[in-house]
Amino acid sequence: MHNQPSITYFAPYMKYPLLLFVCVVAATLANAQQMLTLEDAIAAALKNNFDIQLSRNDSSSYSLDRSYAYAAFLPRVNGNATRTWNTNAQKQELSNGTKRDTSGIKSNNINAQVVLSWTLFDGLKMFATREKLMEFERLGSLTVKEQVMNSVAEVIKNYYNIVRRKQQLKAIELQISIDEERVALADKKLSVGLGSKPELLQAKVDLNANIALRLSQQTMVVQLREQLNRLIGFDVHANYDVTDSIPINTNLQYGSLVNNIENTSPSLLVAKKNIDIAGLVVKERKAELWPTLQFNTAYNFSRTENKLVINNFTPLFNQNKGWNYGLGLTVPIFNGFNTRRLIKQAELDVQYMQLTYENRRSLVDVTLSNAFKDYELHKRLLDLEEDNIVLANENVAIALERFKQGVSTNLELREAQKSLADAYDRLIAARYNTKLAETEMLRLKGELVR
Repeated sequence: MHNQPSITYFAPYMKYPLLLFVCVVAATLANAQQMLTLEDAIAAALKNNFDIQLSRNDSSSYSLDRSYAYAAFLPRVNGNATRTWNTNAQKQELSNGTKRDTSGIKSNNINAQVVLSWTLFDGLKMFATREKLMEFERLGSLTVKEQVMNSVAEVIKNYYNIVRRKQQLKAIELQISIDEERVALADKKLSVGLGSKPELLQAKVDLNANIALRLSQQTMVVQLREQLNRLIGFDVHANYDVTDSIPINTNLQYGSLVNNIENTSPSLLVAKKNIDIAGLVVKERKAELWPTLQFNTAYNFSRTENKLVINNFTPLFNQNKGWNYGLGLTVPIFNGFNTRRLIKQAELDVQYMQLTYENRRSLVDVTLSNAFKDYELHKRLLDLEEDNIVLANENVAIALERFKQGVSTNLELREAQKSLADAYDRLIAARYNTKLAETEMLRLKGELVR
């Protein structure tokens, strides 16, 4: 929320209603900036994030293959047709001494056929292939979910990092206001002969340092906003405001997070699905040890027209057409042990996927445990720093009042001011780090987006 302009600011213009109206509108437009909530940012990321779109494209490819999963059970039908024109020269010598020598003999030939080939048995390989395509489709969906979790986690971290920098900007503004008062007091004391110039110079140096720090924080906010724009698919220079607070769920329990995580964590589900797919590849390879039985049928048509023949037994016109059908059996006998090699490779892939799953499960357990420890730590630190900031603010107020009355030194006020700045840094860091730990746990659990 932005502070509304005070009416006292416009008091000199009350005699000029039109001018007052223009000033109010100008101030309102200057302060009016579109608010982007975290929900809006996540919705935009789900729609526009490039990593999510790429993952969805891969999933769509798996779904397309899945839609043709039953094609392995269907017969293959092919048609062929040819038309040939010939011009030949023929020379013949018969046993009775007759000789025929003719050139420019023209003929044409038409051949056409429709062939159907249907695999009736292939060691159940077609069933394994169908199931593998179905598992790939499920893998695609899980991969999309995993990428969504990862991208949303990045959006949350980046969004609340901007909020964090905004909160630090407010803390810096408070320091600047104290520094400005110190400068004014030191200047006043110097003018009446009760202060020293080094005291005034030090106050100005501290003021300039905090102004520089404010500029640095403002630049950081702009850079973080551009990073967020890339994540959510906005124009890189899109400008908006974010909320001022970092909400934290303080009720997360480790037991509920770790319970049944192997069935909710997208990362673990992807690894388990890869094991299933590798197992189906083994079935495909083993099926190649079995004979293959096929049903074959064809319709054939051929026609030959000769314009001239030199052999009386050669027809001028010949046409054949008809069906044929039968069964074909292919028995694998020996292929250099290549099938055995492929089976062993497929079995090694299964072992590799199982080890990958165990490794990933161990990593998830450790990461979740560490994230929960961070979560508990930063929650306690947050409670401590929220109490501490009250004390630091009161300490600065007392030190500033004592400095005004001349009963404390500039060094004492500066020390209290530095303690307040450190307290704000720790408080803001505790809030942000607690949110990071919360986000990481929900990402690992698979409950960041429902």
